[in-house]
Amino acid sequence: MKVWVKLLIGSALGLLLGFLLPNDNPAVSAVFSYLAQLALSAGRYIALPLIVFSLTIAIYELRQDGAFWPLVFRVMAVIVGTSLLVIGLGIAVTMFFPPERIPILIEQQAEQITLGTRLYFLEMFPSNMMSVLSSDGVYLLPVCVFAFFMAIGLSYDKNYTKPVLSIIDSLSRIFYHIAAFFSEILGVLIIILAAYWTIQYHTLMDAGIFKAITRLLLIFSLILAFIILPLLLYFVKKYKTPWKVLYASLGAAFASFFSGDINFSLPVLIQQSKENLGIRRRITVVSVMLWTTFGRAGSAMVAAISFIVILKSYSSLDIPAVNLFNIGLHAFLISLMLARNPGDGAFAALAVICSGYGHGFETGFLILKPMAFYLVSIGVFLDVMIASLGLFVIGRITGLQTERKIKEFI
Repeated sequence: MKVWVKLLIGSALGLLLGFLLPNDNPAVSAVFSYLAQLALSAGRYIALPLIVFSLTIAIYELRQDGAFWPLVFRVMAVIVGTSLLVIGLGIAVTMFFPPERIPILIEQQAEQITLGTRLYFLEMFPSNMMSVLSSDGVYLLPVCVFAFFMAIGLSYDKNYTKPVLSIIDSLSRIFYHIAAFFSEILGVLIIILAAYWTIQYHTLMDAGIFKAITRLLLIFSLILAFIILPLLLYFVKKYKTPWKVLYASLGAAFASFFSGDINFSLPVLIQQSKENLGIRRRITVVSVMLWTTFGRAGSAMVAAISFIVILKSYSSLDIPAVNLFNIGLHAFLISLMLARNPGDGAFAALAVICSGYGHGFETGFLILKPMAFYLVSIGVFLDVMIASLGLFVIGRITGLQTERKIKEFI
């Protein structure tokens, strides 16, 4: 059975279980909250060792061919262009089809949510280089920096580094196959995650004031992922079957939506890029890590849309074009800085936009706190779908992508 079919069946069973369970029972919610955390941890279990060894050997091979920095610049160029386009479309749709205003709810206690920018850079270079290997696996950028310097070290003298290189290459392949095993059991884990997601969704809908924005985000995200972006691939890259790429990405789509965590989706995303999209190993891991670290356009777009809804909830006046531009620019810059927020990117980005906008909106994000899980799910889903299409584009640009038949997909 294909991975995406297992995840589809698991998602359907989880949704059914969630609808049958009483969402107003605190004990049930507490149990499934704990089980969901356990499922997330199990899904992210293999991510760190997979990234360390696979990224090291990939960077080494690319540097030997003189192709590492050209690949990085190409990926970043596609990330920047895609992010500006997606965020701009999100803002435009919200202005043309504004959802209903949300009643202003007064929170008793304000919360402070930041991106931890100081820690963002400080943790990239800990005082002990090896300490990144014992991290919790949430913030993976320091791991990428470690792999980069390891790859540089392997280029020192092949007489000395050849044995280590063989070990790292072997470990990369070993952990890739372990990751494949975890991809096979995600269908079971997704049952728990989908059930907990449904319990939270029930509670959200019972409030009755968030239906308009949930519809807007769901409909636009589906149109963006399954119509707009594939059409761009069809017209810009002249690829005649763009929806084949989407079919190849369904496994990561289900994993990302119900987990709301991009690190949870990493093993599936890497595996499907190689096995389904036919992208060579040497560029798959590098491109995936660049996209999941700096290409969080989906989460940033969700944050921008949510902030505009908050503004319109406070005032019925039109938002000046210059303010819309500033919101979009702020969201774009934040999309490059969400590496420390693999599981709450959209809501963290919304909080930062509110804080940066000022004018009394510093705690405006609390209005949407009850639907934080929903914002995060939509954001990570879009992050992964955009990354899948972007990875395919990079593979074709570099000439390191081969067509795979649908029957060969995992």
